[in-house]
Amino acid sequence: MKRLIEKGLMFGNLYHVSSHALVERYNRALEHLTGRRTQLADFHIDLSGYSPEIGDEFGDDLYLNHNGVNRQFILLTTEQKRCPLLNVKFSTSREILKRFITDNETQLFALTATDAVAGELINSVFDISHPARLFDITSIGIEADTTTGTLRHAERLAGLVDRFKTEEDGWFDDVLIAEMIGLAQKSGDITRNPVRLKQKSYDQPDFWTAHFGSAYLFRSVPHPALIAVGDKQGFDGVPLKHVFDLEDRNQIARFLDLNDLVEPIVKARGIDAVAILRQKMDFIVIDAAADLDLDLTGLTRPDIRRLARANADRLPRAYHGLNALLKWAVEGGRWPRIDSSDPAYFYSLRAADTPQRDLVNMLLANLTPLDIRQLFICHKQLFYDLYRTWPATKRAFVADFLDREYQVDKAGARAALFGHEPDMGGRPPPRPVEEIVRRVGPWGAVRR
Repeated sequence: MKRLIEKGLMFGNLYHVSSHALVERYNRALEHLTGRRTQLADFHIDLSGYSPEIGDEFGDDLYLNHNGVNRQFILLTTEQKRCPLLNVKFSTSREILKRFITDNETQLFALTATDAVAGELINSVFDISHPARLFDITSIGIEADTTTGTLRHAERLAGLVDRFKTEEDGWFDDVLIAEMIGLAQKSGDITRNPVRLKQKSYDQPDFWTAHFGSAYLFRSVPHPALIAVGDKQGFDGVPLKHVFDLEDRNQIARFLDLNDLVEPIVKARGIDAVAILRQKMDFIVIDAAADLDLDLTGLTRPDIRRLARANADRLPRAYHGLNALLKWAVEGGRWPRIDSSDPAYFYSLRAADTPQRDLVNMLLANLTPLDIRQLFICHKQLFYDLYRTWPATKRAFVADFLDREYQVDKAGARAALFGHEPDMGGRPPPRPVEEIVRRVGPWGAVRR
């Protein structure tokens, strides 16, 4: 993994905590949450305040995420909203934390100017001992305060101010006035600078979880389902009619189709669709070449094409299915019928523009692990797990490719793959001038 770290593909964009003041604030928050302190003089933290260096020091990568449920967090700065979230156990955790920081950015900026904000993502489940407990998770609340209790004191002070204003003898209540003065010294002037946080509860109807071998739960769609990455028998007893695993390709394809969750890549603008198909085919060739122990050093795209021609009979069916689709996109002619039994099927899809878009792209990455770019973008934990198992030649090629062609223009790569994503400022992308496929009907190539 050293190569990934050196290229910023792992533990990249973390916030560096190096000043004595910030380290001390972090330690106060850490002790408040866990009763522990770090001896490190500097370290890096993610969106939630988790530090891989401190995890290594403690021998506990879940020191802020006990049992993988109700993740705790430490905010030293609102800049953490730009950081990744490590050791993810629920796919929604990063988005919820980012939204919480964005919704309360002004207040959190003021609070973190003098102290750390410590808190927790709260749901009704503290121990997931059975898959059915996943269905008890419907929304996530957030509890947060500074280590000195600024918000708690401010809330108490606001109540006392109301009493002071409404009670007939409030002006003469020396005890009340003295308590107000004492709390004001701790919370500041709440009449001029209110310190209440807003939006502290977020719905979580659909999510991926790392628990029970990992699974995708879709509840808000017209036809709900749970898709297990491992054996679906492990999910017996869950309160849902449709439970699939990754071997149930036809059922998953039908589920995605019925809920309008996917669209064919060729619905993007023509040049983008062709480029994406070619890139996916290149990744399949690289995997096959690595299995054949061929040297991948310095391979260019023409080199990869030559490898494909020389080893056409050794390439998997997924390559040939995508090649047929590519020929149609470039040359026209007969539409290739690719159904869910074809290994190329899920490689030819992307998520439609729905609220479940990110979760669907994550599922598609799970179904198409040879597409290393989508795997890295949409399901980093699976990417890292698979990376460890790859031959050295493939690891080197993949790291160099991502560094060369993804790191330099992340926004452009994501726009090419998932065209309907908003940019970093939240602005929607421009509508395509035209679609390569207008004469093809709904994407219904699913075995009935």
